[in-house]
Amino acid sequence: MNKTQPTNIAALKAEVARFREELNTRDQLVQQLSQELFRLVKDNTPYAPRPEVAGDYRAEVRLLREQLQGVEHQVHFYQEQLQRRDGEIQELRHTIGELTDRSKMLEQVIRELPKVYTRKFAERLAPIKTKIMSLQSENRQLQAELVNVTDRIATRGIDLQQQPPDLKLDLPNIERQPSPQPMTVLSHV
Repeated sequence: MNKTQPTNIAALKAEVARFREELNTRDQLVQQLSQELFRLVKDNTPYAPRPEVAGDYRAEVRLLREQLQGVEHQVHFYQEQLQRRDGEIQELRHTIGELTDRSKMLEQVIRELPKVYTRKFAERLAPIKTKIMSLQSENRQLQAELVNVTDRIATRGIDLQQQPPDLKLDLPNIERQPSPQPMTVLSHV
């Protein structure tokens, strides 16, 4: 055998002895703890509620349960109110969205209103312009005819003032004037 082997055996024996000592110490501690627990359980009778005290606790527990039910009813009531208000809030948000869209549409209509008014006014004014131009043309034609008739009468030497009353024509006394200027109609409205 080797010289190192006896030292290893001696070291192992010393370690085994130390483990046995720790194990004995632990066993003693477990024994003491179990005795202490037994004593606490055995002597725990003063901590057990007495019957009259247990009745008081039951009454208190019943009172607390009633209060809890009251609180649960209040919580339920408030939850219903919150749900109703959430529904109202959703409705109001929807209404606000609709009103915002309508407001934007009305703003657009207001912005376009001058253009629409101008277009409608021009549409209504177009027949009037046409009628005025027609009347001016007819007026020029009638004045030309009147001048022509007056010239023919003047060239024949007939005095319109001296005619017999039954043949007297009621013609205006028109002197030769340049034809009237056509009436200008505003075209930029």
